Amino acid sequence: MLRQKISFKIIIPVILFAIISIVTIYSASTYISAGMGNLALKQAIWYLAGIVVVIFIVKMGNNYLYDKAFLFYIFGIVSLLGLLLFATPINSSKCWYIVPGLGSIQPSEFMKIFLMLYLGVFIHDFRDKYTNPSIKEELIFIIKSFVIFLIPAVLTFMQPDTGSVIIYLVIYLCMMFLSGIRARWFIIAFGIIGAILGTVLGIYFFNGDMFIKVFGTDLFYRLDRIFAWTSGSGLQLENALASIGSGGLVGHGFNHTPLYFPESGTDFIFAVFASNFGFIGCLLLVGLILYFDINLILLFKKKIQDTEKFVLAGIVGMLLFQQIQNIGMTIGLLPITGITLPFISYGGSSLLSYMILIGILINISNEKDHKYKY
Repeated sequence: MLRQKISFKIIIPVILFAIISIVTIYSASTYISAGMGNLALKQAIWYLAGIVVVIFIVKMGNNYLYDKAFLFYIFGIVSLLGLLLFATPINSSKCWYIVPGLGSIQPSEFMKIFLMLYLGVFIHDFRDKYTNPSIKEELIFIIKSFVIFLIPAVLTFMQPDTGSVIIYLVIYLCMMFLSGIRARWFIIAFGIIGAILGTVLGIYFFNGDMFIKVFGTDLFYRLDRIFAWTSGSGLQLENALASIGSGGLVGHGFNHTPLYFPESGTDFIFAVFASNFGFIGCLLLVGLILYFDINLILLFKKKIQDTEKFVLAGIVGMLLFQQIQNIGMTIGLLPITGITLPFISYGGSSLLSYMILIGILINISNEKDHKYKY
């Protein structure tokens, strides 16, 4: 029965991602502190744990997750709040719980899933209740849904973890696009966001002292880091670009990473892969990512339930954004935001969260014309 429930168009790319991830992390270990242990072995163990999670999700079904969506959301909020109150700062950030014998757990990675699940159920309930909502009803719905997004976004921003906040926003917007609300709301929203961003960035670029007085030094340095990419300066970007460029057509070969740059096993894992396997290797990896993404997008053509469509929109939007942002920042086309490459970058919490999504995707791909609660 389990074999029948597996969508190989989803599973095979994930298996290949696992091999690429472990091999590349091992290659990056040359420049990773020995105190962090064997990250390639740890990643393999996390992948094995992820397989157990996938089997559990497939056996339980997505309805189980939707039934508990609100509880998951509340648990995520409490875990984010607990970080701010009790977590030990690491590099001036309170993003992780340290669990002896297990390592670190990053709640924001799981909050992305909790947000998708609860928003999916919330949007479904709204559409189920109002077949032709009035403007007032839509406005109330938008305000409530925005609060659902805003609470974890504020708590995560305070850690600080700007990258995860951006991903929350991408998830929220993608799911709201499928909610069926009038297009005018998006025009109004983007207008307001544009005006606020324009004002904030205007003060940042033309009056740095005023910006620091109004918004503080923390936000100033975060924006400074984001916009540093325009000059192409910085040890990370300069050495990553040099490593990628030196790889040529076929690369330096496995475990031959010529230059050091920080976060080589996480944020800049693509640069390690490119230096090892060159332009041809990068084409194959990007091709594999595209194949995986296209198969996820094709799930929208299936006769699936509304909640599944909303959650699928959040998953696809999040993965596409992270893939584009991570590779783009590594090659200097986009700002450096600390966003990792899904399934490839090292990270136990992030990998487990992606494997939960794989379980959800397998359930969506195998949905038949049954009667579902959601």
